[in-house]
Amino acid sequence: MARDYKKEYANYQGRPEQIANRADRNAARRHMEKKGVVRKGDGLDVDHKKPIAKGGGNGGGNLRAVPKSANRSFARTRSAGMK
Repeated sequence: MARDYKKEYANYQGRPEQIANRADRNAARRHMEKKGVVRKGDGLDVDHKKPIAKGGGNGGGNLRAVPKSANRSFARTRSAGMK
């Protein structure tokens, strides 16, 4: 079954709180790019040691660069939360 991206955006990704979360993630990436830790196309994700959803912030002490395979490999529930 194909994903309905338009519906997904309207129902979840377009919500104000999700837009704010995405802006925080993008700001963290820009911060790490300015420090020279990551660059476009390097295969690294900027990871929050303590996730934003669990009260973590975008401070330099809470950010690290990890391979995409490690950062995106957590088991998920049906509602996309971490197990």
